[in-house]
Amino acid sequence: MDTGHEPDTPRSVLLESRELEALLLNIDASLSVNAARQFYTWTQGLLQGLVPHRMLFCLRRGGEPSAYVLDTFSALVSDATELGSLLTRDPVLMPNLAELWKTARYAPAVREVSHLGTLGGSALARALERAGVARIAVHGCHDADGEMTTLFVFACRPSDIGVNQTYLLQLIVPFLSAAWTRTQIREREPGSPRGICAPVLTAREREVLHWIYLGKGNAEVGTILHISSLTVKNHVQKILRKLNVANRAQAVGKALEARLIRP
Repeated sequence: MDTGHEPDTPRSVLLESRELEALLLNIDASLSVNAARQFYTWTQGLLQGLVPHRMLFCLRRGGEPSAYVLDTFSALVSDATELGSLLTRDPVLMPNLAELWKTARYAPAVREVSHLGTLGGSALARALERAGVARIAVHGCHDADGEMTTLFVFACRPSDIGVNQTYLLQLIVPFLSAAWTRTQIREREPGSPRGICAPVLTAREREVLHWIYLGKGNAEVGTILHISSLTVKNHVQKILRKLNVANRAQAVGKALEARLIRP
């Protein structure tokens, strides 16, 4: 896919002393992140002083070739998780975003939100604009074959992302990727049978799964948790993908076995 853009990050940027200090503070903070809650606190707190953003979408490839694992973080937009689901709902949008980043020679790619429409993300573009987002900055990490391992989409206002912020993004993303990856590691919970690993589910996903275990439907779960039934459905789809199961009953069974929920 030819975007007609040169790499967005200039070869040389002169950072101010306060920016260098903020960079070092963020690198140090990233090294202490091991859980999703810590990642949220860091990215929506200290990291905002380095690369301001309204939403942060974190993605990596899932078990299937066309599947992606997605986490959404925002302290400013209440329906950010629902907006994030639009990233993976369209089968062409994520591959095109990854290709956009590759075309930028693996440098941060900064585009107007309207550009998402050319990548297959018209619905996401409209939703982001309603949330006050005008630009996206796309950057990630790749393996030795040049294939994406993690990809991060920063949803920003126009004043949030300039030349220096783009350069700082290039410097901090390897640490961002390492921190988020640590939150994704599957660990055997104390007391669980040997060989049974607990897939990483967010606190909200565990809540949804708990109510499913108690026999509640999407609408009932939404009412209990004060979220829409569509948001519940999106959570369920992510739960099924993370647990690698085909239906809710299998999800509950596997979650009980791995002690992700309690009977």
